[in-house]
Amino acid sequence: MDDLFPLDGAFERVSVLLPLPLGPYDYKADPGMALGRGAIVEVPLGKRRVVGVVLGPGGAADGEEVAEERLRDVLRRFDVPPLPDSVLDLVEWVAAWTLAAPGQVLRMAISVPAAFDPPAPTVVHTVAPESAWAVNARLTPTRQRVLAALTDGPALEGRDLAREAAVGPGVIKGMIEAGMLARHALPPPPPFETPDPERATIPLTAEQEGAAESLRAAVRDRRFAVTVLDGVTGSGKTEVYFEAIAEALRLGRQALILLPEIALSAEWLDRFAARFGVRPAVWHSDLKPNVRRRTWRAVAEGTARVMVGARSALFLPFTELGLIVVDEEHEAAYKQEDGVAYQARDMAVVRARIEDLPIALVSATPSLETVENVRAGRYRAAHLTARPGLATLPEIGVIDLRKNPPERGRFLAPALVEEVEKTLAEGEQVLLFLNRRGYAPLTLCRGCGHRLECPNCTAWLVEHRLLGRLICHHCGFGGRLPKRCPSCEAEDSFVASGPGVERLAEEVAARFPDARFQVASSDTLTGPDKAANFLRAVRAREVDVIIGTQVVAKGHNFPWLTLVGVVDADLGLAGGDLRASERTYQLLHQVAGRAGRAERPGRVLLQTHVPENPVMQALVAGDRDRFLEQEALMRRQAGMPPFGRLAGIVISAPDAARADAAARAVARAAPRLAGVEVLGPAPAPLALLRGRHRRRLLVKTRRDVNIQRVLRDWLTPIKLENAVRLGVDVDPYSFL
Repeated sequence: MDDLFPLDGAFERVSVLLPLPLGPYDYKADPGMALGRGAIVEVPLGKRRVVGVVLGPGGAADGEEVAEERLRDVLRRFDVPPLPDSVLDLVEWVAAWTLAAPGQVLRMAISVPAAFDPPAPTVVHTVAPESAWAVNARLTPTRQRVLAALTDGPALEGRDLAREAAVGPGVIKGMIEAGMLARHALPPPPPFETPDPERATIPLTAEQEGAAESLRAAVRDRRFAVTVLDGVTGSGKTEVYFEAIAEALRLGRQALILLPEIALSAEWLDRFAARFGVRPAVWHSDLKPNVRRRTWRAVAEGTARVMVGARSALFLPFTELGLIVVDEEHEAAYKQEDGVAYQARDMAVVRARIEDLPIALVSATPSLETVENVRAGRYRAAHLTARPGLATLPEIGVIDLRKNPPERGRFLAPALVEEVEKTLAEGEQVLLFLNRRGYAPLTLCRGCGHRLECPNCTAWLVEHRLLGRLICHHCGFGGRLPKRCPSCEAEDSFVASGPGVERLAEEVAARFPDARFQVASSDTLTGPDKAANFLRAVRAREVDVIIGTQVVAKGHNFPWLTLVGVVDADLGLAGGDLRASERTYQLLHQVAGRAGRAERPGRVLLQTHVPENPVMQALVAGDRDRFLEQEALMRRQAGMPPFGRLAGIVISAPDAARADAAARAVARAAPRLAGVEVLGPAPAPLALLRGRHRRRLLVKTRRDVNIQRVLRDWLTPIKLENAVRLGVDVDPYSFL
């Protein structure tokens, strides 16, 4: 319920935050609106009408408030539950942490304005009392069929009644006008069924039961606690945290589960339905508008009891939240880089603290930040060290491409080809993993060496032969392969350089002509339906060889998959990303975990030019902890996260001269403080992105330095021309 503000007169002054990069504005409202904190309202802004959220009583803290006679009226209050205090507190916290305007963060919490008005009632029809129409109404054969349908069955909506009686909608309308049918408005049914926590409990191993009871106890305690569910691939982590969800449901609370690739998580949804009897509510960017509207309102009204979603689900208006789960917590997909740059895993921990409830971070390869939090005692850990039943962890080996290279023009080494042939002969399945979409990453002229580059970005165009186009993976620019080289004008001189999954598919078709294969990437699995069809085909053994990118690296259980071949294990190690080794280890460990998840043992072969690299050595030895210790030592010595703080500053402009001038001005104003180091400015690795020239600065501080305060004091006074943009990314994951 809203707490009403004290009224000082005929109107009350309220502070309204708008979903724009602006501060809150004061408005006046009729007391009858009963506006409390969190009320969602419509207000005028210039000539527009915009949606906003009441923060509290109006009035400037410094006393310089707008005179009451100049205030504009709140136009209306929406008939929707107010945003909970926890959501508004989260908005404020995220804005302070990321240095974004609070209104920009609020936009993520009220992203579905269509949900603010109640849904239209369901109108059903029954037969009106015969005394009201028997004398004057004409009883035709079609009308008799309508009356018979209602006499023998339940009340029906108009279109269902017309279909049941095999009549047109005009017949129904005429009967209503004649008084033969009565209309009844019913509230629409809840859009989501309530999951049953007792429906199909799953037998757990002793190790799983210990971890599950730890999570159940945290839910019962209803206190803030972070539990890291750290289990090897295939150890049943999902079944364990299902038990925590069941406990939250028993206690009448809601649960939120974040997944990094929700649009491709058909298998997870099937497992949930098998355990709880119904599917959960789902939240991601591919939902149709009417589904988003129903889902947002169901969360606000408490009828959606379990929500599984992408990172933006974190800002939904839960009123009875009792548990948060972040699955695959190490995934870089939880970091949003466009708009408000936030890390959803970390902000999920913040929401759990704000609401004083438990959160589980789940992974087979926890991030170094999470491991360090466990070591420091800030998080607790529950470990799953074995796969249940007869399944065992796969054996991992390397193929040294310096000693065992592929044939010229091919990408599979002879040793890997031999293992694929053996596996297929035994009737088992193979996954060939290459984390590169399209046909080839580079297209160049064999005559002059000219490379085809995106006109809007500092990036090579990637050939997608299945689409017949060259595409930029940064801005989406596309075009057909030119007939002539634009540099030397040679005809038909362009050749593909390097492999993508489409090119690898050509080699598979040539080497293993009897094998049925399927390419699995974000280009081919473009939504839940296609992902579900792919998983069904693999489980039905209609696919012998999967050729996949990272979309198949995690979470999937393929019982007949026994061989994983990583075509280019070195791919993620290039570049200056401070997390390159950690990310490569995590990705390869996850994809290796797809092998041998049933009773058939699995094998993994990593094609690499650097088998001595610590990542390859750790994977072969199965020594994750030693790898993390080495990684932590290097980061600590360099003062890098999680042992130091970083922030990226990107200045962009329509032309290089203005970008350079603005970057120099920002750099000249840089603070000179102990424990603070400013590097740059320098051209960003993607110096041109979507037609804008980009310059970067990197701020590095000690762990104990309040980097947000440093950035705020430094950047707030700087005035840049309108064409220049300045973006800040606290705790950056990408350095492009």
